[in-house]
Amino acid sequence: MNTRTGLGICLAALALTGCGNFPTRSTPLEVHDDMDRQQKYKPQTMYRGKGLFTDDRSNRMPVPGTVAVGHLKDDDAAFRGIVNGQYLGRIPVKITPELLKTGQTKFNTYCSPCHDRTGSGQGVVPKRTLWLPTNLHEDRVVAMPDGEIYDVISNGRRTMHGYRYQVLEADRWAIVAYVRALQRSDRGTIEDVPAELRADLR
Repeated sequence: MNTRTGLGICLAALALTGCGNFPTRSTPLEVHDDMDRQQKYKPQTMYRGKGLFTDDRSNRMPVPGTVAVGHLKDDDAAFRGIVNGQYLGRIPVKITPELLKTGQTKFNTYCSPCHDRTGSGQGVVPKRTLWLPTNLHEDRVVAMPDGEIYDVISNGRRTMHGYRYQVLEADRWAIVAYVRALQRSDRGTIEDVPAELRADLR
């Protein structure tokens, strides 16, 4: 095989294998289909006269009322903060240092841009807009039931949008616990400090 013949074969092979992805108006030369047209069924799709089932669907629809594992949310107190149409008065989970730490992390991530890290409503967002977030230390907010704060976090209120898609239910309750801790710290007195620790404050 001479040099010209070898070069011609290499160029032909290159043309057949390396140019399939370039846009063109003409039908491309196709040596193999690269699985572009697979014999397959797409999920929840109807194929007229060719489906796997009598209704021409590719697979069965879920049984009515089916809930995915881990997604059954039948506890209104835990998942909605509402029981019998009333906001839950107290947080339904045990308050621990770990819960408060989680609440602090989530609050600083999702809430502090507007409410700032102290909850005063003086975050970076209102400094650049005309919108004034709520001061979480107001008497009105302090008087809210825990379930109402949870509901506001979940679904939003007025100009605040909800975070039910960004923050898990357990983490929303952690935020509620941390908001209560912020409110308590803002309204605390010397009597709230254990006697053996009061000397450290002076």
